[in-house]
Amino acid sequence: MIRTRSPFRRTTVLAAASAAALVLAACGGNGDNRDNSAGPGVHHSDTASPAASAAASPGQHNAADVAFAEGMVPHHRQAVEMADLAPGRARSAEVKKLAADIQRAQDPEIEKLSGWLTSWGEDVPAAGAMDHSLHGGASGGMMTMQEMDQLEKASGKAFDTAFLEMMIKHHDGAVAMARTEKAEGASPDAKAMADAIVTSQSAEIAQMHELLLGTS
Repeated sequence: MIRTRSPFRRTTVLAAASAAALVLAACGGNGDNRDNSAGPGVHHSDTASPAASAAASPGQHNAADVAFAEGMVPHHRQAVEMADLAPGRARSAEVKKLAADIQRAQDPEIEKLSGWLTSWGEDVPAAGAMDHSLHGGASGGMMTMQEMDQLEKASGKAFDTAFLEMMIKHHDGAVAMARTEKAEGASPDAKAMADAIVTSQSAEIAQMHELLLGTS
């Protein structure tokens, strides 16, 4: 006797096969794993995609950003060194407070600038790296070694006057460097810091001019 399969059984077998095929496809049988939580079309594999590599790489920057960071690190260091002299030498409470404000603002910026240089594959200027060149003159508003010696030896009203005059010159240099970075830089973070430097140090320059009138 020849038995014929019922239509119902054939339909059941076909449905089971189709379901198995769908499971295999969902498991990534072709080696293409997709993470729907990351959005459609986002693939994950052992080799990072170009987009992932770009995200993991250092931020956008150019030669102007590097020059800004390399110049501002020693510039800020000298400002902090000058501010460190104020507590034991200044007579004016306003000068002492200004010096503390400068130190509090610029120490964290030195850390940020140094971190950017490292992430960009550049060397961070060594402490005292510019000391030798400053014997013959300074640029960017930096004090010469002779000027730093003069400030260190001063006290009382003489210190207040010398500190304010030198720090105005120092801030003028920083503002000029920051404006160059704003105009020519590419790093959003560096340009944002430059903008903050222009704003804060311009305000301090105005404040120091007023304090100078009080010391005269």
